[in-house]
Amino acid sequence: MRHTLATLQESRIREVANAGMGRSDVLPFWFGESDEVTPQVIRDAAIASLQRGETFYSHNLGLLELREQIAAYASRLHGPVGVERIAVTSGGVNALMLAMQALLDAGDEAVAVTPVWPNLTAQPLVMGARLRCVPLRPQADGLWALDLPALLAAITPATRLLILNAPNNPTGWTLSAEEQRAILAHCRSTGTWVLADEVYERLYYEPTANGCAPSFLDIAEPEDRLVVVQSFSKGFLMTGWRLGWLVMPPSLTHHMGKLVEFNTSCISVFTQRAGLAALAHEADITPRVVAHLRACRDTLVPLLQALPGVTVAPARGGMYAFFRIEGHSDSLALAKRLVAEAGLGLAPGVAFGDEAEGWLRWCFASQDASRLVQGVERLKKWLGV
Repeated sequence: MRHTLATLQESRIREVANAGMGRSDVLPFWFGESDEVTPQVIRDAAIASLQRGETFYSHNLGLLELREQIAAYASRLHGPVGVERIAVTSGGVNALMLAMQALLDAGDEAVAVTPVWPNLTAQPLVMGARLRCVPLRPQADGLWALDLPALLAAITPATRLLILNAPNNPTGWTLSAEEQRAILAHCRSTGTWVLADEVYERLYYEPTANGCAPSFLDIAEPEDRLVVVQSFSKGFLMTGWRLGWLVMPPSLTHHMGKLVEFNTSCISVFTQRAGLAALAHEADITPRVVAHLRACRDTLVPLLQALPGVTVAPARGGMYAFFRIEGHSDSLALAKRLVAEAGLGLAPGVAFGDEAEGWLRWCFASQDASRLVQGVERLKKWLGV
């Protein structure tokens, strides 16, 4: 076994969840998914595909029809995106790993903005890369901010890859268009690839013309050293389907198809049919999902803010409240205590990076917002207030 694998940090989110799974008395808010089932029209498309007997291999890059519809969808949001830049993947996680395999050799330097979902910092290590982290900084009101000069200073001609997740899991931080322009211009000058995880782009709560967070696709040229990761999981309620996509320079797409062949070979056709149905009904699905998540955020955050010693701000994007409780600095121990003593399942901040120690992540994507109220009541009782 490789030494890298033996020394990889296991998921601390899963460590907490394992302590409470199977307990009917625990309210689970630890994982990053809605508890609402995938819309019926999407499920029906997959069922119909199976009934037609579409159970065979498909193209490495995905069905051409789906790639065309993804390109059209991205173009509506961000301006022209050609189908020759699209690869369909077995979920956003697979898309990220394919991008790492395509862009990183052992010994290469990667820079990541943290705190961040732990897969994004583990995957470069799996590839044998050297990882440097540039931390976001918490502000007094609970929002997190980027030190842009510090990030640009960390990216040098020796930096092969910059890894960004915005809107950010777990903090809700989002890059501004101005920051994206500065980052892209700097990476052009250093020859650094940008890997942008934008799977939460539609879960954005600030007013915009296109209904999504700022994207590097808004400002980049097709041949820029930019790879954008997207997923059907969040905005279409399709976490368990494992369906995502990559947008990349046209010169990279053929090579990405080779990597797909050596990883998963292809994506199941019936899953891709579900993706086609999701895109066909996007106008009925995603805006409703976002409006509901906004209502969930606006239910949970004021209740948390009313608790003494709690610091939290409304997330600009994503599906999480990221907060800290005064006097509790060990987030893993705190999360485990909340499971055992309060029946409340949250993710420990340290799972996302050392700079998030002492914080907790609460996924507010609940079909029934009353569960959020019940969760806060449990926390309030546990705090003795």
